Amino acid sequence: MKKEYRVKKNEDFQVIFKKGKSVANRQFVLYSLKKEQQDHFRIGISVSKKLGNAVKRNYIKRCIRKFFQDYQDHLLAGHDYLVIARKPTSEMDFAEMEKSLIHVTRLGKVLRKPTNESKKVTKK
Repeated sequence: MKKEYRVKKNEDFQVIFKKGKSVANRQFVLYSLKKEQQDHFRIGISVSKKLGNAVKRNYIKRCIRKFFQDYQDHLLAGHDYLVIARKPTSEMDFAEMEKSLIHVTRLGKVLRKPTNESKKVTKK
């Protein structure tokens, strides 16, 4: 994922926390904040040390990035997203994380199209 698609600065994270809307399920918390001047979305990922060692945390972050890369055409542009992984993600594989991320993005009303067509494309 390109650098312009990432939220890296602490100040940006804090703005998303304070002004963004949040939705959650058991596995993830998703904050979204509309940015008028942006023509694409940006994503920030937070995975606590409580979820496992560095290998496990990096695996979770890679899975989240892969989801946003696969579904970038279906997500609302001009938003900053912050994804916080919760404890159950440490025992999940990519398919389960993808299903849970679809659920939480639908709850937040940031997923534009039905994902049935795109699932068929990504699994080939």
